[in-house]
Amino acid sequence: MASTEPPISQQEIISSYRQMNSELQSLIQQLTKAEMERNEHRLVEETLEPLDPDRRAFRLVGGVLVERTVKEVLPSVKENRVNLDTLTKHIEVKLEEKRKETFAWKAKYNIKTQEEMEAAQKQ
Repeated sequence: MASTEPPISQQEIISSYRQMNSELQSLIQQLTKAEMERNEHRLVEETLEPLDPDRRAFRLVGGVLVERTVKEVLPSVKENRVNLDTLTKHIEVKLEEKRKETFAWKAKYNIKTQEEMEAAQKQ
């Protein structure tokens, strides 16, 4: 059977490939930001756990520094870290799917980057 896909121009192929790479970079940035926030929450959690639960703790809420106690702040920090763990895993899955999609597109249309072409010429 004949393929039902309409022919795609070389310009559209390259444009789609660049868009996929742009999306990959965006996902990498999101992942990096989420991992940094997760590490900050983990550090705060490790710092607060050994402290007296009635000790004063300050928390930044919407740009306002609020005074609370360690026992009030620690559960929300833990919950936020767990949410960031989930977010990080979700972004990693999306990133891997996008990498596979980009690689398949690259292989399907035999796309070579400048670095790949230079490496092939050196051999």
